[in-house]
Amino acid sequence: MAIQIETIYYLENPEEGVKKCVTESQLRYEDIIKDIFGVALVSDLPIMIQYNKKFQECICNANKITANQISLDMIFRVASKSDLLEFKKEYLAAENNNEEIVPPPFDSIIKLTEGIFKWNENDSSYIQLKTK
Repeated sequence: MAIQIETIYYLENPEEGVKKCVTESQLRYEDIIKDIFGVALVSDLPIMIQYNKKFQECICNANKITANQISLDMIFRVASKSDLLEFKKEYLAAENNNEEIVPPPFDSIIKLTEGIFKWNENDSSYIQLKTK
């Protein structure tokens, strides 16, 4: 039986000032896209980028680019280790209830752009697993 490793995605709506790391399951079964972007489906995001000029302008300002340089991965992509480090600060602040062991924010094993990571209880962070 194969182990299902949850992929973590980074979503950012610069117009609303929202940045969020979410699991593949959350994208599939919850209204995360609608909550963050106001559209029902991931496939609606390119249309939103193309026709919503205010949203387009916010992406340009956030990334210091011109409209013809916008790409979908600026607002929706597989999360990277640096994305997760940014999320970690917020997560640890929210979980700061003086307990020594902080539970993982996602599954204990996750997939990021750099590879597979496992939760380390000692420092409350994900560490990359070595691959052969």
